[in-house]
Amino acid sequence: MDFEKNSGILKALGHPIRLAIVEGLLDNNECNVNKIVGKLKIPQSTASQHLAILKSKGILSYRKKGVEVCYFVSNEKVKNILKSIQE
Repeated sequence: MDFEKNSGILKALGHPIRLAIVEGLLDNNECNVNKIVGKLKIPQSTASQHLAILKSKGILSYRKKGVEVCYFVSNEKVKNILKSIQE
């Protein structure tokens, strides 16, 4: 087990906004920053900072659709973690 990597993932998920972003992405498969900002009622800069942390920990990936960037949860461990805490 990679304790360093796994603790980084758990630390990233430990913030309420990041946890809400991940949960929302799992519910909607993928989403752009504007939808995240609207749903969570947070500034765009705050959302971008949290998305950057989630990407750096390998939790999220993104696709470009023209000028739009859509984020999605790409880490299977994280999907399982969220399923277990949602029950």
